[in-house]
Amino acid sequence: MKLGYTIVYVPDVAASLEFFEKAFGLARKFLHESGTYGELNTGETTLSFASHELGDLNFPGGHVQAHASVQPLGFEIALVTGDVALAHSKAIAAGAREWAAPVAKPWGQVVSYVRCPDGILVELCTPIGACGTP
Repeated sequence: MKLGYTIVYVPDVAASLEFFEKAFGLARKFLHESGTYGELNTGETTLSFASHELGDLNFPGGHVQAHASVQPLGFEIALVTGDVALAHSKAIAAGAREWAAPVAKPWGQVVSYVRCPDGILVELCTPIGACGTP
């Protein structure tokens, strides 16, 4: 078994794809003609977005909408980069909110957190052991 993709339910799939392209430089892989599902190229696994309407079809009891939650949900998407400070500032310029500024962690990473307009919490981090100045 292996992780194939992660799907995040969002209010506007095209807007989430555009944000991730602009803020993090990820390339669009696919947007369904209905606008309810899209994917980004992120390496071996795919980061996907689906509309809340599609989520309602999949989960008749409903689901928590990240963008409507005051606090981020109990998960994050981690994007690995060689320059966390630059990636962090690009994400803020693209419309993300700072959740935690870049900081060097004792285990050898520089890490920061931003919250995207669709409510997704993103960790920006260097590879473990590649700690530099935040």
